Amino acid sequence: MKRLLSIGEAIVDMAPSEKAYAIKDVEAFYPNASGAPADVSGAYARLGGPAGVITQVGDDPFGDKIVESFGGYGIDTSMICRTREAKTSLAFISLKYDGGREFDFYRKPGADMLFQPEKVEPKWFKDCFALQFGSVSLGDFPMKKAHRRAIDLAKENGAIISFDPNLRFTLWDDLAALRKAIWEFIPGTDILKVSDDELEFITASANVNIAKQMFFDRGVKILLYTMGDKGMKAFTKTAYAEDPARKVEVVDTTGAGDGSIGAFLYKLAEMGMTPDTLDSLTNEQLKECISFANVFCALSVQKRGTISSYPTLEEVKACGL
Repeated sequence: MKRLLSIGEAIVDMAPSEKAYAIKDVEAFYPNASGAPADVSGAYARLGGPAGVITQVGDDPFGDKIVESFGGYGIDTSMICRTREAKTSLAFISLKYDGGREFDFYRKPGADMLFQPEKVEPKWFKDCFALQFGSVSLGDFPMKKAHRRAIDLAKENGAIISFDPNLRFTLWDDLAALRKAIWEFIPGTDILKVSDDELEFITASANVNIAKQMFFDRGVKILLYTMGDKGMKAFTKTAYAEDPARKVEVVDTTGAGDGSIGAFLYKLAEMGMTPDTLDSLTNEQLKECISFANVFCALSVQKRGTISSYPTLEEVKACGL
């Protein structure tokens, strides 16, 4: 199986010790090595696929934690650079009983933001199945240019490009700039994941059947539409599938969406998909992929943490897949 690469922020999530409180009311936090693109690689690695992360962390204890934790999860950390120009980014999180979350980022700037495009090496993309990225690192700083270089190199090597906007409004002073950055990177994207609470901001339409054509017109081949506890839908120009969310007792939803993308990509890799064959996926194949992703997600939310909560392939198969 070819490897999955991700590029973007590497963050230490400061997770709350208890639910149902605003960040200001949480009495204790515990650190998890995370970052949405890295979580996708973590899910792929937990399932047994080779995966790596392209990012930068500070030359500090939290940077050490990220490198050591990712390595412990089976993620290739050789593409993680270190710097003394800024500290490793932190994100404090609160969890509410309804599954909602509150974020407060310490990242002005974070080490990941200062990652320079010339540090992205062509050799990293040999035997690359897919490149995953999000919008958190698409602000006006060097990491955005690094994304452009990585995407170009991934495409040159025949890799699938997967984009999850993963909106974090508090990181942007100008939301119009966020929307502009998302639309700047949608062309050239093969797989786009959008949640039901993000769709209207991105497209000005809350109707996925209207919005999907906007994405397809710009070259997207698969749209993953996630709906929280209502499950997931997947669209190509010619195929469609939907799958309900599994009913489980939710402990922590942090990283669940990222995990489901990693699981979806794993199934595509298992099927031997390439950018040129994504259009040929059938309804049944799409259904198989999103069902696998939903089971993976359901297992992960029953535990605390991000990558540490992700199930193995054996655990997913034990649920009948």
